[in-house]
Amino acid sequence: MPILLRRLLLLFLCCAGPAVALPANKPNAGYTRVAIDTSVGRIIVAVDQKRAPRTSANFLTYVDDGRFDGVTFYRAARRKADPKYGLIQGGIDTDARRSLPPIPHEPTTQTGIRHLDATLSMARPNRPNSAMGNFFITIGPTPNMDARGDYIGYAAFGHVVAGMDVVKKILAVPTCCGSGPMRGQMIVKPIAILRARRLDGAPRPSRGVKPWLIGLNRKTAK
Repeated sequence: MPILLRRLLLLFLCCAGPAVALPANKPNAGYTRVAIDTSVGRIIVAVDQKRAPRTSANFLTYVDDGRFDGVTFYRAARRKADPKYGLIQGGIDTDARRSLPPIPHEPTTQTGIRHLDATLSMARPNRPNSAMGNFFITIGPTPNMDARGDYIGYAAFGHVVAGMDVVKKILAVPTCCGSGPMRGQMIVKPIAILRARRLDGAPRPSRGVKPWLIGLNRKTAK
């Protein structure tokens, strides 16, 4: 091996950071798994409570309250260069009845959780500290979502540990409509999220009235 090439290889090995092992689909310290049952199959995510505590706590409150039960995956953003990659987005959309207060932003520069393949992250309006009850899952690495310089990026807080075949199925469904950065990315027939439940630990629902449930039993009875 040429001396220059050997030196470059040694420099790379010295500078490269240790690989971060992603959680498996089993109980892991610092993670809480959540099963998201959809009309096309189950997705299981592991929420990283150690590195992204605020974002994880917010997501788990939506889960424990049942705020995600009956909502949808409504966006499938495919890359133009390769439609097999992109992201899917779901959650409460614009349903204010299901929303909790916005949370402080936890950037990737703070958490160290980068937007790799199968990353779970919070969607938000175009301003900081504004994420509430919408999330997305990446298919393929999406480094442009990571914070850098003055760009705050998005708050990644977990990974898919089972059901990526379901995620890819949702990415491939027909889309249309939308505006701005979401133009042409809205799912024609949104994919129902039937329910989302913790697989690890005890639920910790919030207190108070849950407006989206008012009148639901009456409608179901009819």
